[in-house]
Amino acid sequence: MRKTRKRESLLSPKQFLPIILGTLLYAALTAPFNAYEVPLVGGALIVRPTVAIPMVCGIIFGPLAGFVVGFVGNVLSDFFSLGGVFWNWEIGNGLLGAIPGVAYFVMKRTDWMKARGLATAAVLAVVASVVGIGFATATDYIFQIGFAPAESALADFFMFAASYAVNGAIFTPILLYAYAKATTGRARKGQQSMND
Repeated sequence: MRKTRKRESLLSPKQFLPIILGTLLYAALTAPFNAYEVPLVGGALIVRPTVAIPMVCGIIFGPLAGFVVGFVGNVLSDFFSLGGVFWNWEIGNGLLGAIPGVAYFVMKRTDWMKARGLATAAVLAVVASVVGIGFATATDYIFQIGFAPAESALADFFMFAASYAVNGAIFTPILLYAYAKATTGRARKGQQSMND
């Protein structure tokens, strides 16, 4: 009979510390990038490698944890670096963490260091970027937040979604691999000391 890893509930006490740490890390590291753009012909590239933090938290700890890290982390980041909170963009950033959280249910921990698992993380990062930024820019237009005309909302969607997708697809697999490597090494050391 095949053994399967027992999953924690979507919000267990064991997840509180990683959620708090992930949220604070995302807020602190995102704030400097809030105004950082690389000018390109016909637009700009948003440099925000930190989008990988809620994405990885979603994969490791589940969609609720990923959402909280993305949402609350972005609230804190926007408040302290931009002086305001933008509810639709905060929810969009929550979706950046929640959507990769699908992997929590379908990906084995042993896949976190394999090509298949890392490719899945990259694909989920791209999907999360499109959905999260799609939500934020669509609600900008629908609710006329900042009086965004359709062209402006569409331009924001393409600029932010593409930038977040590139950042997420590159850095999410890297962080996931690093986390898996670090925790696997720690687990092995603990097992060896128990056997000695």
